Amino acid sequence: MDPRAVLRERFGFDAFRPHQEAVCRALVAGRDVLLVMPTGAGKSLCYQLPALVRAQAAAGRGGAALVVSPLIALMEDQVQKLRARGVRAERIHSGRPREQSRAACRAYLEGALDFLFFAPERLAVPGFPELLAKRTPSLIAVDEAHCISHWGHDFRPDYRMLGERLPVLRAAAPVPVVGLTATATVLVQQDIAAQLRLVDPVRCIHGFRRENLALEVVDCPPARRHALAAKAIADAEARPAILYAPTRKEAEELAREYADEGLAVAAYHAGLPPAERERVQGAFAAGALEVVVATVAFGMGIDKADVRTVVHLALPSSLEAYSQEVGRAGRDGRPARAVLLGSFVDNKMHEFFLERDYPEPKRLRRLFEALDDTPRELDELRGLCRLGDATEKCLEKLWTHGGALVAHDQRVTRGRDGWQEAYTRQRAHKEQQLAQMARFLGDKGCRQLALLAHFGDDDDRGPCGICDFCAPASCRVRSARALSAEEEQWVQAVLDAIARAGRGGLSAGKLHQASLEGLGVDRRTFDHVLGALARAGRVQLSDEVFRNDEGDRIAWTRVTAARGGEDARPLSVFVPERGAAPKGRGSGGRPKKARVDPTWDAAPKALVERLKQFRLEEARRRKVPAFQICSDRALLGIASASPASREQLLAVHGVGARFVERFGDAVLALLRGDG
Repeated sequence: MDPRAVLRERFGFDAFRPHQEAVCRALVAGRDVLLVMPTGAGKSLCYQLPALVRAQAAAGRGGAALVVSPLIALMEDQVQKLRARGVRAERIHSGRPREQSRAACRAYLEGALDFLFFAPERLAVPGFPELLAKRTPSLIAVDEAHCISHWGHDFRPDYRMLGERLPVLRAAAPVPVVGLTATATVLVQQDIAAQLRLVDPVRCIHGFRRENLALEVVDCPPARRHALAAKAIADAEARPAILYAPTRKEAEELAREYADEGLAVAAYHAGLPPAERERVQGAFAAGALEVVVATVAFGMGIDKADVRTVVHLALPSSLEAYSQEVGRAGRDGRPARAVLLGSFVDNKMHEFFLERDYPEPKRLRRLFEALDDTPRELDELRGLCRLGDATEKCLEKLWTHGGALVAHDQRVTRGRDGWQEAYTRQRAHKEQQLAQMARFLGDKGCRQLALLAHFGDDDDRGPCGICDFCAPASCRVRSARALSAEEEQWVQAVLDAIARAGRGGLSAGKLHQASLEGLGVDRRTFDHVLGALARAGRVQLSDEVFRNDEGDRIAWTRVTAARGGEDARPLSVFVPERGAAPKGRGSGGRPKKARVDPTWDAAPKALVERLKQFRLEEARRRKVPAFQICSDRALLGIASASPASREQLLAVHGVGARFVERFGDAVLALLRGDG
């Protein structure tokens, strides 16, 4: 059946969006595909339509399309939409009763489904891949495929199993596989294709240019951000809006502030009860809420086309994360704006988390050298290596890269050597992501062009004309003004220094020294002058990289005279946002609470042992080391706090939303004595 006919009859559209038809036809023809397009570009249709066409062509002999998805909200949203179109769709995830999941499996085996959605960790359940393989799928779609890559911004170990399990599903007959993501750099794209074992895939990397989305970036201290965020959404035309806060606490504080000002607003984060999260999400989607102040947990499971503004109250961890989050604005094609409020302070926080989550290689080396062929308990390794609380994180990274072998009961032996190169590259990549995000704060060029280059989208290399760099007068938060007489003199001094340097230009640092440093102008002020020159088309700024003697990548900015440098655009500088948070307080202005860590001696020993046994059984069932179920610290915290509800369980340090979704009910039953 022709894809265009299915598009009209099953999806109600007269025409494909850009690039959709080529992807659909490739999958219908049985080709593997790597699809990288931004949020809102219509990726879901690119696997749903071919699956229906291939199922019709098989005349009932084939099975349903299998869709691997990491988030329950995404599964529920997609299943609901497919059913509304008369398509038979089911899902299997930890939020559904076991009998409903079994019924979904039976429907799949009986050929009564068109689509079956499930989470990647399901493939670790013994017999599940073999059950799926009893019918030949029409195709296999892996959503959020960047999660499979060590280089991705949201790597999840569960996704690594896909490379091993997918061949089982493709053994009986050729089945096309499509990896879909909104956030994959060139390096991540290569890794996705390799990990999913895509065969000569068609690569579709398009659509990152958003003609209707104006990007605005403001370098400002945390103390100014609440007021600037309010300014960004003050007009009714700027709403509905999503505000991304860096912490749950700040999301709740900001929601209270805006509610006091009369806005229909709510906070959203993973620490809220599931019913409250569902209520907020539904109210926002239905238009009952104008604003949601959320952590990054919000947005993945909703499809709201009329979001007018997205505001970040801190730097995201990467350009990939930023691109995905701002992509939720203006999906209806009407003008929208994304405002990023950040500073170097945010990067310091990200660097802290990097040190925690990616320990220095020398610490992993210390653990590796303590291992041999003798199985050792984790507690013994803690004493041998003296790595303290970092022991489990070091072991996790060492295991991931093959340097340690970990049994389900946490007994550890030495793995292969050679792990250090891969781990060092991964850690350096994370550092590079932070540096790229920090550089995005500067005024170096068109914001859209920076994102296009980052993702390797070569469709169109012209400036967007609407971001804060291209159109400073249209900014909603930043304020531009004409240069003072003194600044005019500084501009001339900078241009003279560039002219003396010749065609190769100078680094920004050397240009500062050669032009304004002797006049007492500090580097921050110099950067404002340089930004004014770049926006006016008088100079070109380009990011460069060199390696020092230690092999580290050092980023720097080259400044050259622009071709046709006598551009008619007027020079203007942005008024800097200054201010400081009160000492000893966070950006919300409230004192931070000190966290007291539980100890092994204080926790009930019998309960600790029961929790350890539960963790061991789950690890054996899923064929992963026990620390992949939960860390010792989290287990100890659960035993000490003895939570009585999912909300209390989520409040335990080290326990995340995914753990609560997968194991919350079982753990609570165990704590009650039911398990």
